[in-house]
Amino acid sequence: MDGSGPSTSIAAAAAPKTASRKPKYSKFTQQDLPACRPFLTPAWVISLFMLIGIIFIPIGVSCLLASHSVVEILYRYETDCIPEEYWSNKMAYIQSDSISKNCTKIMRVPKHMKAPIYIYYQLDNFYQNHRRYVKSRSDKELLKGLKTKDTYRKDCVPESYSNGLRIVPCGLIAWSLFNDTYQFFFESVELNVNKKNISWKSDREHKFGKDIYPYNFQNGTLIGGARLDPSVPLSEREDLIVWMRTAALPTFRKLYGRIEVDLQANDFITVKIQNNYNVYSFGGKKSLVLSTTSWLGGKNDFMGMIYIVTGALCFFLALVFFILHIKVQYPRQPYFSANR
Repeated sequence: MDGSGPSTSIAAAAAPKTASRKPKYSKFTQQDLPACRPFLTPAWVISLFMLIGIIFIPIGVSCLLASHSVVEILYRYETDCIPEEYWSNKMAYIQSDSISKNCTKIMRVPKHMKAPIYIYYQLDNFYQNHRRYVKSRSDKELLKGLKTKDTYRKDCVPESYSNGLRIVPCGLIAWSLFNDTYQFFFESVELNVNKKNISWKSDREHKFGKDIYPYNFQNGTLIGGARLDPSVPLSEREDLIVWMRTAALPTFRKLYGRIEVDLQANDFITVKIQNNYNVYSFGGKKSLVLSTTSWLGGKNDFMGMIYIVTGALCFFLALVFFILHIKVQYPRQPYFSANR
């Protein structure tokens, strides 16, 4: 007998066992749990498309009716408010301080407009979504003012300093603040424009400091837009707060205020516009918009049309599948369980 036999078996028994990579067997790890897989029979498919059409088309019609119930007046004025002799040189007009920027327009109310009536200014061809423009701000400074470290102001270039002093609020967004103004008159009586609560509450309370005041703002040689009253804190400058929430598209509207009285059909409203904002240097457009709202918001036919088109397409597909099901007969085959 070989004398190495017992020692070999003892050494093998004493050797540590290597951990197995094989998972413990269970129906979960082996994906063998009971399952139910629906079989899309022609009847199911046709019924599903019909159901989607029945649901979507009424929703779309409701959205369209709500959109059409909104009364909207739009007046584009960047050209109408320029004196005829400056039509060929618009930049000379807008950059001159000696030329009056006042403009008067009479607007007819087409339908009854129930209060509140929202006033918007609309800009076209203004790319607030440009990467450098969007980044040209300091959220820390808007909240803490001059206490902010300079490291947080690097994105505000070129509007970080003016005449060697820091700017509050800094950046191109604040520097280009919209500065056209509107006054509304009905039968020689001025209509009050409420500019309170036109911005997001979260912005007023958490993004703009209640004790932070404008400092050294628009004091450079090149003026971009509106000036700010140094005695009014940033949290109360709601026009600035609205402007600082940049738009995603080159055509956008921003809320200017609210008229809180009803306007009747065929009323004539006199609007006095202070045409200050320079859109001529980049081929932009300016419009004044008066609008009511519905349960869906402002005037927008897009959502209603999408619902109607989707519902109609589902009806069409249901009809096509029904005809194919009648015309083309396939032999019936037994349906099997997913686990077989």
